[in-house]
Amino acid sequence: MFLTRISVNHPVFATMVMVALLVFGLYSYARLPIEQMPDVDFPVVAVVVSYPGASPEAVENDIVRPIEDQVNTIAGLDSIQSTAMSGSAMVLMIFELEVSSETAAQDVRDKVSQIEAALPDAAGKPTILRFDPSALPIVSLAVTSDTLSARDLTTLTEDVIVTRLSNISGVGSATAVGGIERRLNVLVDPDRLAAFNVGISDVITALRQENQNLPAGTITQGATVQTIQIEGRIENEEGFLDIIVSRRGGQPVYLRDVATIEDGQGDEQSLALLNGQRALAVDVIKTQGANTVQVAHDIHTAIDRLMDGGLPEGVRIDVVRDNAVPVEQSFHAVQNMLIEGAILAVVIVFLFLNSWRSTVITGLTLPISIIGTMIFLNFFGFTLNMMTLMALSLAVGILIDDAIVVRENIMRHLHMGKNHRQAALDGTNEIGLAVLATTLSIVAVFLPVAFMDGIMGRFFLQFGVTVSVAVLISLFVAFTLDPMMSSVWYDPAANPDAKRGPLGRAIAQFDRFFGWLSNGYRGLLAWCLKWRKTTLMVALASFVGTFFLFPFVGAEFIPATDNSEVQVTMETPTGSSLDYTATKIAQVDDVLRALPEVVSTYATVASGTGRSGNNTATIVIGMVPESQRDVTPTEFSVTVREALTVIPGATFTVAASGGFGGPTAPISIGISGASFDTLDRLSDQLIAGLRDIPGLIDVKSSLEDATPIMAVRVNRDLASDLGVSLAQIGAALNPMLAGDEVTDWTNPRGENLGVFVRLPEWARNDVSELGNLPIVQSGATGSNAVIRLDQVASIEEATGPATINREALARRVNVTANIEGVALGQVVPQIQAVIDAMSVPTGYSVSQGGEAEDLAETGAAAGSALLLAVIFIYLVLASQFGSFLQPFAIMVSLPLSLIGVVLGLLVGGSTLNMMSMIGFIMLMGLVVKNAILLVDNANQHVREGLPLRAALIEAGHTRFRPIIMTTLAMIFGMLPLALSLHEGSAQNAPMAHAVIGGLISSTLLTLVVVPVMLTYLDGLGRFVSRFTPRAPDDVVHAPAE
Repeated sequence: MFLTRISVNHPVFATMVMVALLVFGLYSYARLPIEQMPDVDFPVVAVVVSYPGASPEAVENDIVRPIEDQVNTIAGLDSIQSTAMSGSAMVLMIFELEVSSETAAQDVRDKVSQIEAALPDAAGKPTILRFDPSALPIVSLAVTSDTLSARDLTTLTEDVIVTRLSNISGVGSATAVGGIERRLNVLVDPDRLAAFNVGISDVITALRQENQNLPAGTITQGATVQTIQIEGRIENEEGFLDIIVSRRGGQPVYLRDVATIEDGQGDEQSLALLNGQRALAVDVIKTQGANTVQVAHDIHTAIDRLMDGGLPEGVRIDVVRDNAVPVEQSFHAVQNMLIEGAILAVVIVFLFLNSWRSTVITGLTLPISIIGTMIFLNFFGFTLNMMTLMALSLAVGILIDDAIVVRENIMRHLHMGKNHRQAALDGTNEIGLAVLATTLSIVAVFLPVAFMDGIMGRFFLQFGVTVSVAVLISLFVAFTLDPMMSSVWYDPAANPDAKRGPLGRAIAQFDRFFGWLSNGYRGLLAWCLKWRKTTLMVALASFVGTFFLFPFVGAEFIPATDNSEVQVTMETPTGSSLDYTATKIAQVDDVLRALPEVVSTYATVASGTGRSGNNTATIVIGMVPESQRDVTPTEFSVTVREALTVIPGATFTVAASGGFGGPTAPISIGISGASFDTLDRLSDQLIAGLRDIPGLIDVKSSLEDATPIMAVRVNRDLASDLGVSLAQIGAALNPMLAGDEVTDWTNPRGENLGVFVRLPEWARNDVSELGNLPIVQSGATGSNAVIRLDQVASIEEATGPATINREALARRVNVTANIEGVALGQVVPQIQAVIDAMSVPTGYSVSQGGEAEDLAETGAAAGSALLLAVIFIYLVLASQFGSFLQPFAIMVSLPLSLIGVVLGLLVGGSTLNMMSMIGFIMLMGLVVKNAILLVDNANQHVREGLPLRAALIEAGHTRFRPIIMTTLAMIFGMLPLALSLHEGSAQNAPMAHAVIGGLISSTLLTLVVVPVMLTYLDGLGRFVSRFTPRAPDDVVHAPAE
């Protein structure tokens, strides 16, 4: 071959090419960032709008519906999901993957800006958020103190800790979450407002107007221009009290007459507890492209320095979650598995070739191919992540495959008595096209994987490209370095009669055993060719029998992984206060801390705007390291669930953390329609059916219990007679109860504080005082009387929905469930049976989502990739052998691999999931390698004049050794991944289980089934050729005149 001839004739040049690959590869490796997952652009955009004091129904009607109608016409929009809560709304838009997130965000921004003026005046400005996986926190901290108040701790955290972390290179932002905001509170007394006939609007207007500096122009004196400014900013707290808020009877009413001033704090809107102690959370986000591991290390260094003397006594910073830890675990695990796999593969080579020189020549392919791949990873902008590292770890046995075949054939030619140079050229040329075909078959499989549809395709892009590049480099090395070194490096072991040491003599015994095995295979193949129908019937029976084992395998979307975390979602009754939920968290903490597997607990309650989130807490349980316990997080979640049953007044959902999407419920069923009553009835019917399915736990509906509300029902006639509108009533009540930031103030110490107007706590939390609240001056009679709320409205206790979920412009209820003791694939048909048995009215729909939907989409994407892989393999094989029929004989090995896949998953305790599906697709390229070597050699013998059956027997005997050797090298190269001995590697094991099992079954059956099929196809080809006219070779037409 061209490359082989150049490398053999110019060994120094070939050596320098390999050195260049190593040098540039190592340089690229040093520049590659380390991440957990590939950087995938998700075109997901959210619109968040605050609407203080509004009920979920008001938020739905006034905010959500107008935004949905406006953005629904954007091109490329796939789906809309909305949530209306008390005081806030979120509209989530998911675009087709072909749309860039930047374009999607800009389109949404343009559409929302067109209706912004039509939204209620009390609503906040819409915030457009673009989902960016790299913008998720890489480190989460908990700041606690035994000496500082919550307000002072918040100030310290924001001024010192956040500032210090934000200055670290690679940190995009550091944000304090859950702190107590310091503010200047103006607490108006409702009784004094009524006594002075002053409305709350008078106080707000006066504060805004009287606390500001105003420009008044300029004055020119000669060559000097001076700016004139009215200095109206309040200098101290007492200055606010002197503000005149109104005049009554010609007398001024000062702020001190109707209100008091306090340097206070806002309401506690969220809560964080570390091991039961109140804490302040700090989330650190890295900049795009920054190295996750390096940034995390720098954050830890900064924390250590702060703890060593940069903080007051009693203040502590704990790392609650560090995403660099699983990244490092995965990185080191794959590194170790690469080394272990490479060692095992090289040992197999040494065992078969019985020559350390041959082992070195062959083994050099591994480091050169892996390091050389780094050049292209850097060129394509990839990172060292789970997908690229998994690709390299799985490819270890594949990368050495071409070199094994080439070196083994060179050794065979050396045994024929040829010199090293001639043996290198002849051996490589003889096997070159077959090796090229096997490598292109692998590339033909992995490129469809790289370009699969959907989210799965985006994640596996880097996986497929990495394997394809690595095997192409290994092919280049096998065609250049291997023959070059074989031609110049004398190998005494090439002589079968060479003197050997003790190890060599022991391996020689293995050679003799393998020779006996090879002769036995020759006899078996001759028997199978004689009894062809029996052979095919046995193979067919084995293949069909595999389908009876499928129910025992089980199916799921993502295999479980062990990241030493379990997550508990606790829900207290709807309408619970933050303090009540905190009390329940303390009880949970007491129970959890008694379990020996627990090292820490971190609980958060994020209420946001309103009270709808006060009843939901998320508790992350940190477990002891994997090496120090006997249970997995999934098994431990059962223990936690049982332990929490002793706590009354709360419900719990427990799940192991991990996977791509976090601990979400695997079962999710959506019910869509218009009426809450109908949705409630359908969800109750569905829940009853699901609870009868064995293995389903934590079955619940997103349609929460109605939240208690105080309904203010305005008598429109009375309000009109008194000159009060509904809008004026709302404008008065909202600042008094919810509070209103009317201005800001810089105190003498230079600290900027928001100035909030609201009622004192005794007035805003006393239901009996609600009717006495002053609303507004009447404009109908011209009097200065202030109207009480109960003069124009009745106040009644009522209930309303806590949240309203919507999807596809309709209300939606989600029924979710967890799984225990069964696989996802076992319960999905039973769930569908429950759905089919429901009586669903017209206009309503029930559909499965969650992991069931993800698994179906993954199966469809994998099926498309598999079909493309088979087509591409056929194209390669037909081109290689110049035959339309012979590729079918080789491709018989594809379904035979399914036998081993199922057995491998069963033995390994794995399921049919995304990883094992990709492993099965990988097999399509690997299993044809053996068949290609066999058929290619048989064709050579046929061309030399041997009958087909004799050629097949001779080819089987000749290629038996390299086939077994390459298969064992691939198996042992993947063995460390299959055993998952390192922390952080268990999630990838199903892929190795599928590949190893498939390699074993396909290799054993390929050695006998492919030759049998080839004889049948040869007969078919001769039969068809009788009816296909061919131009005679001896007929020559005269040229046209």
